[in-house]
Amino acid sequence: MDQDQLNQRIEQWEKMAREAPDGMAYLSLGSAYREAERYEEAAAALRKAIEFDPTLSRAYQLLAQTMIKASADDQAVEVLTKGYAVAAEHGDVMPQRAMGELLKKLGQPVPEVETQEPSQEAAGEGEVVCRRTGRAGGKLTTPPLPGAIGRFIADHYCTQTWNEWIGQGTKVINELRLDFSNINHQQIYEQQMLEWLGFTEAEAEAYAAEHAAE
Repeated sequence: MDQDQLNQRIEQWEKMAREAPDGMAYLSLGSAYREAERYEEAAAALRKAIEFDPTLSRAYQLLAQTMIKASADDQAVEVLTKGYAVAAEHGDVMPQRAMGELLKKLGQPVPEVETQEPSQEAAGEGEVVCRRTGRAGGKLTTPPLPGAIGRFIADHYCTQTWNEWIGQGTKVINELRLDFSNINHQQIYEQQMLEWLGFTEAEAEAYAAEHAAE
């Protein structure tokens, strides 16, 4: 993403945060500020995300990473410790793992908490262990999108999580007045989807290449 596109993305999320403020709007804004290396503004936006939704474990993760960039390791440890417990409580496996690794890198203990993360064997017939929640749920019958991203979603996320994203995505479309004939608007929508689900396009492409023969 070039600087002009990033600036446009920031303006879009600033608008959404003003007009329809909630945890996800501020999470997206904070993420965009981080990408632009505007760390002070990123930290403020991510704190607002947590204020609106204290269960938003991804916001704790990004806030801690922002603090580490700003050499505020002590504050990062405090956020990571809290965020790790929040992620464990709500079954947010990927943020929990990421925050645990960050605590280890900072030489700090990982909190002992009950985790809802199941083993892969927990998935039954027609189910998948959802990457977002760490719990088994109904498997999508077909990829919801074309290409590598659609396959990655179908193989890693349950129907309930995908339906939750559809609801969030509809809000994004309406609040930002996205027009899918505009390539920039398509990219804004896709970036928000990837952020919400917690994976990257590169990760999806690597997975598709690895499983191309299947």
